[in-house]
Amino acid sequence: MLSRIAPFLFVLLWSTGFIGAKLGLPHAAPLSFLLVRYLLVIGLMASIALLWRAPWPRDGRIWFHIGVSGLLVHALYLGGVFVAIGNGLPAGIASLVVGLQPLLTATVAGWLLGEVIRPRQWVGLLLGFVGVALVVSGKLGSGFTLDALWPAFAALLGITAGTLYQKRFCPNFDWRSGAVLQFIPTAIVTGAIVAMQDGIRIDWTGEFVFALGWLVLVLSVGAISLLNWLIRHGNAVNVASLFYLTPPTTALLAWLIFGETLSGLALFGMALAVWGVYLARR
Repeated sequence: MLSRIAPFLFVLLWSTGFIGAKLGLPHAAPLSFLLVRYLLVIGLMASIALLWRAPWPRDGRIWFHIGVSGLLVHALYLGGVFVAIGNGLPAGIASLVVGLQPLLTATVAGWLLGEVIRPRQWVGLLLGFVGVALVVSGKLGSGFTLDALWPAFAALLGITAGTLYQKRFCPNFDWRSGAVLQFIPTAIVTGAIVAMQDGIRIDWTGEFVFALGWLVLVLSVGAISLLNWLIRHGNAVNVASLFYLTPPTTALLAWLIFGETLSGLALFGMALAVWGVYLARR
């Protein structure tokens, strides 16, 4: 049952991250927002791991590999997305850049993990990307600079390298203790960058507190735990293809919550993205 519902639940929870960022970023600097989020996740997951007596890796090399995967998936990916949007990059373009991840993953997974990518999967990946492009086409903007664009490409490399690295070097670890090991180095690196800048800058409004709580509980605990489970039980391309469904799902949530409009082209793009993911995961 979990293997059937986990992909859909992951897409839904992961998509809400963009909604939480939209609510919280007007009240905090991007990395300050993420640093507080990381510290809360570490405290929460460490408490859960201790109360449930979760197993911890016995090999120091596994600790190292889990920490590296956390730096790539959390520090580089999340940091890149938040900084890019904070620097003025439209969310549609950020989604489109990060949407290259399944294609990039498929290109590398063959020689790195020995996975065989079938022609049908390549077609599905290409259709999925075209669908994502159609969904975000109506939200593209102009006037941004390279200072806003390069963090998005850094995020793309981070999520791609992170999923491949975890699949290759540490696919099996407890989701409770593993989350602590992933977020500790992430918080250290993020905190060092924040200290070198202007320090923590947060306006503690009710909207920010709600967004922070949502990202901690739903994203960092729920979605990340599901992502770790999917990486452990599936191949890299199947997991990566799910990220094509994030922009369409986010667009639907934005329509429901913020009343943002959806064009006919966007609806067609959603259908195309779903069909592409279906072909890639068959």
